[in-house]
Amino acid sequence: MKVWIDQDLCTGDGLCEEIAPAVFTLLDDGLAYVKEGDKIFNSPGGAEGLANIPDGMLEAVVESAEECPGECIFIEE
Repeated sequence: MKVWIDQDLCTGDGLCEEIAPAVFTLLDDGLAYVKEGDKIFNSPGGAEGLANIPDGMLEAVVESAEECPGECIFIEE
């Protein structure tokens, strides 16, 4: 499973980072991005910035997507 964030929809609330800090991070631009370990998918971001969801993190990623006020988190198989 993979996840990505549409930065055009991101409101920068940081709920995703709070719920799943191993998968999401907020950068200096105030927007959330996905990450794999130390690699942050911000160049490019959006649909081209697909990150693998680590084992055991799917439930937290789904919760992040459901709680996101911007509805900007997308999960793909």
